[in-house]
Amino acid sequence: MVAIDRVHKWYGRIHALRGVSFELRPGQVAGLLGPNGAGKSTTIRILTGLIPPDTGRANIRGHDTLSDSLRARAKLGYLPESAPLYPEMSVRAYLEYRSRLFGMDRTVRRSAIGRAIERCWLKDVEGRRVGHLSKGYRQRVGLASAILHDPEVLILDEPTNGLDPTQIAQMRSLVRELGSDRTMLISSHILPEIEQICSRILIVAAGELRADGSPAELIARHGGPARLIVEARCTTEKAESILGLRESDASTSELTNGWTHIDSRCAAHEPDPRERIAALFAAAHVPVRELRLVTSTVEDVFLALAHGRGATP
Repeated sequence: MVAIDRVHKWYGRIHALRGVSFELRPGQVAGLLGPNGAGKSTTIRILTGLIPPDTGRANIRGHDTLSDSLRARAKLGYLPESAPLYPEMSVRAYLEYRSRLFGMDRTVRRSAIGRAIERCWLKDVEGRRVGHLSKGYRQRVGLASAILHDPEVLILDEPTNGLDPTQIAQMRSLVRELGSDRTMLISSHILPEIEQICSRILIVAAGELRADGSPAELIARHGGPARLIVEARCTTEKAESILGLRESDASTSELTNGWTHIDSRCAAHEPDPRERIAALFAAAHVPVRELRLVTSTVEDVFLALAHGRGATP
């Protein structure tokens, strides 16, 4: 449905994209993550036909975004970070205007506008001027205009930017619904948002695609080893003896009232040793008030790949 193949893009001396390649399958919802200046916006602009690649190719549903731009864009719905709305128009008038730009005839326009208003929860404000709406409603209007022609591919750039928590939850719900029957690419700085919505994550940094996979695959491939946090009522020496730890295996510290805090790395062959560890302390008649497994998150992976920080949780 969406393909970008060995794309390079320069802005003067700035090499914004460095051979980026990926494909999105039908029905897939993918998140595009990266720090500022990573190349996310350039990737989106190339896919939407706004700018050409300097080398390489991009296509939507088999249509090249440069040589077959009109057909590629006909298959595409796009919500930019700041939706290009006309504040003096009513919601319905704006969607009518947008539907004409898509070349839809009158009967098709009427039903398409009705579906978009219903799907984006705009029924109560369809007669109001766009400029009088809240940021959340304006985002919905932008999204309604992007899905008017029922595109097979939907690209959203920071869809929850500037929204309050209630509006964010509503927008996420709508995006999940839209992703049930079309291919989507969502760019966002908000990691929890991408994890909740997307089944696949693409991480770009310095113009390169650094990682590609499901959240679980990225953590398994790039995450650090799991850590076990234990607080037991015994001396440091006894805790280390029970766990069979060497000094290099863990950091330990004695707390107040005879409690000891242990922070140790888990062996790669034993991803979750909590049951075994609990049994060891029980056999030694040592009370335990905390036994917690800490694993890598998508945020850890993102920081490691995008900023060069360690991925250890």
